[in-house]
Amino acid sequence: MTGDAIKAAVERPPGDQSFEELPDAPPRQRLKLSWAGKISVGIIVFWVLMALTGSFIAPYHEAEFIEEDLQGNYYLDPSFLPPSAQTWLGTDYLGRDIFSRVLWGARTTLGIAFAATLLAYLIGITLGITAAVAGGWTDMVLSRLDDAILSIPTIMLALIIIAAFGSSIPLLIVLAGLVYAAGIFRIARALGQDIMVQDFVEAARARGEGLWWIITREILPNAVMPIATDFGLRLIFIILFISTLSFLGLGVQPPTADWGSMVRENLQGLGNGFSGGAIASLAPAAAIGSLTIAINLIVDDVSAHAGGSLAKKMI
Repeated sequence: MTGDAIKAAVERPPGDQSFEELPDAPPRQRLKLSWAGKISVGIIVFWVLMALTGSFIAPYHEAEFIEEDLQGNYYLDPSFLPPSAQTWLGTDYLGRDIFSRVLWGARTTLGIAFAATLLAYLIGITLGITAAVAGGWTDMVLSRLDDAILSIPTIMLALIIIAAFGSSIPLLIVLAGLVYAAGIFRIARALGQDIMVQDFVEAARARGEGLWWIITREILPNAVMPIATDFGLRLIFIILFISTLSFLGLGVQPPTADWGSMVRENLQGLGNGFSGGAIASLAPAAAIGSLTIAINLIVDDVSAHAGGSLAKKMI
């Protein structure tokens, strides 16, 4: 329906029921997950529960050293002990319980990643929708700034900022949030521009709805599914980003447990086999892999539910 037709429909007498034919937003569809997606949901729920309760159910503190066995005998060298009834996954290079550190690391890794993802979406969606709705110079300035940020390699930018300010958990959250907000800006801007030209938005304008009402009632509700899909992917990127920084020794600092730093710290144990050290690196690596793969499988289900059209907007 064209703008003139909508205007004519609005100016018709009150008794004319043809006004009811103005288009509304498309109806919501219920998402159906595949069997792989359902298993992935279980894996994600498991790690979320571990992030919330892991520090309470872990047998040891993340920084506690295993100095003696269950019989009270002191170890001559507690590093890279094999799995046992006392240490289910063995110990790391300093003699700390790997199972406990994986549980403690879930809180650190997921907490930082989730907080950084929320910050990235708060910044990216706000600026992206602003650019799409305002257009003109506002859109051009924000888009050029976004292009400038995206042109800088993320690891290089992180190295510069961490070298200048030092590494801390608040800095990692802000850094990851700002770096990945640039990609979210593009998605929010593209979605906003697509929705702004739809008939139901023109109908809302013709009814005299304000800009804030259109944004909150028309644009954001119809952008929820693509944004939710990208949220999962962006969370994966940030988990890998934080783990990479920790692997390089620039992320979470010891003795705080973090999956990425645990892989780096225990690389020397890989040559000892599963009976004495390899699990110390493989266990946190498996935790990272299981979580990222599970999120990716759910994202695939959501994208397939939308007919694959979401992939065109996601970077």
